[in-house]
Amino acid sequence: MLALVALAYVGPARSLLSTWRTSHAKQAQLHGLQREHALLLEQTKRLRDPRTVQTEAQALGMVRPGERSYVVTGLPRD
Repeated sequence: MLALVALAYVGPARSLLSTWRTSHAKQAQLHGLQREHALLLEQTKRLRDPRTVQTEAQALGMVRPGERSYVVTGLPRD
């Protein structure tokens, strides 16, 4: 009889252990996503800064209306 009672607890114990492991995996995934979210919020904040927009545009070769762009050629290839 004792063996039957012990056997009856094996299934739920396995289920509990499996649920516990899944919970910890999901918690780790949640923390990773929260870190990624924080990084994306920082990036969004940085990209909304007009100075960043200007720097990125200049890096792409864009100029403001009325500005004159210059192209330097014939530089040595060191």
